[in-house]
Amino acid sequence: MSIATGMVGVAILLLLLVLRVPVAMALIAVSFGGVVSLIGVSPAVGIIASTPYDFVASWTLSAVPMFLLMGFVAYHAGLTGGLFEAAKLVLRKLPGGLAVSSIFACSGFAAVSGSSLACAAAMGRIAIPEMVNAGYRPSLAAGCIAAGGTIGALIPPSILMILYGVFAETSITAVFAGGITVGLLTALAYCAVVIAICKLRPDLIPSHAPVPMDGGTRRAVLNVVPILVLIVLVFGGLFAEFFSATEAGAVGALGTILIAAVTGRLGRLVIQQSLLETVVTTGSLFLIGIGATMFTRFLGLSGLSAYINSWVADADLGYVQLMLIVVVVYLILGTFMEPFGALLVTLPVFLPVLRDQGISLVWFGVLVVKLLEIGMITPPLGMNVFVIRNVASKYVTTLQVFRGVVPFFVSDLVVVAIMIAFPAMVLWLPGYL
Repeated sequence: MSIATGMVGVAILLLLLVLRVPVAMALIAVSFGGVVSLIGVSPAVGIIASTPYDFVASWTLSAVPMFLLMGFVAYHAGLTGGLFEAAKLVLRKLPGGLAVSSIFACSGFAAVSGSSLACAAAMGRIAIPEMVNAGYRPSLAAGCIAAGGTIGALIPPSILMILYGVFAETSITAVFAGGITVGLLTALAYCAVVIAICKLRPDLIPSHAPVPMDGGTRRAVLNVVPILVLIVLVFGGLFAEFFSATEAGAVGALGTILIAAVTGRLGRLVIQQSLLETVVTTGSLFLIGIGATMFTRFLGLSGLSAYINSWVADADLGYVQLMLIVVVVYLILGTFMEPFGALLVTLPVFLPVLRDQGISLVWFGVLVVKLLEIGMITPPLGMNVFVIRNVASKYVTTLQVFRGVVPFFVSDLVVVAIMIAFPAMVLWLPGYL
């Protein structure tokens, strides 16, 4: 054991990440080099040879490609456009009705995608032009959708939550259930921001802008019914324990494909794009997971994990102090790392500490995903911001989108504070189920 070697490894890893070395490669290289320095070449080769199979062979992880396929088919087949029309139908009389509708449409899309990027891209193409034409300030229209997209990783199926559940060895279904509460709370907080801006600054978001409807009530309902049925089938069955997370993913993927086929939207190009993106995304996520598993072993061999646990115990940090450290760490990482990398780099360090402190790993999983999604709208990386900039380049610049997300970023911090102050709010639904 060598705590110094572990610290040097962590420092080198952070340096590589700042230099934009791919997360998976940085994790694998640092872990391999660290194990070599600690116990020799042969054991390091043994770890790098066995870890990929040990990680990928997990049955639970097969839920990842299933839910990814479900989301990509829904996105490329355009199955979720009806969500925005249905939301407008119900919410059009509220102040800022278009923005509020887009936020709830993002929540609906989240239930079939699991990706904040896909959610932001899909809703951005549909909602931003309508909001700008209705008199919304382009920066706030774009900021609303960029922030709304983060709900995509909070409401299940969330790929981040699946990976967290695997690494934390906790119930994915329970983390999903906790994510529903926080996802809906986030949506309500965003809507409160929109309504407040309408009242205080009608020059930015008009209070009673016209809400155009592309079709009648009947058409809006018919367009959204298949997706709602799919959501109820997949997650009703999952939470009722009729099937596991992996089986729910398979049911969701098959159901999405059938809906696309029946509605005439399952073309050859849709199939090709969906399968290709599923394979590429799954491969990249699994590589990061393999690297994170190796990094966990390296930290264990070096004794750094045990040292950090003892340091926290000796420092006698209170709950609020520990959570403040966690929040600051993830907010900083969010400025220069994508969520999957930040999640899997930090879990080997935080999980042993949280277990020793008796903190619920289900609650922590939801908190971490929320913090990682805040990073999707913070500069300079803010991937949701760049997605919105690409799909709405006619209306906004990157800087304008970053300005537009500021009030939603503040509301996110309020939601995080509520989660930390009232953890039972997150845990009541998992406990009930």
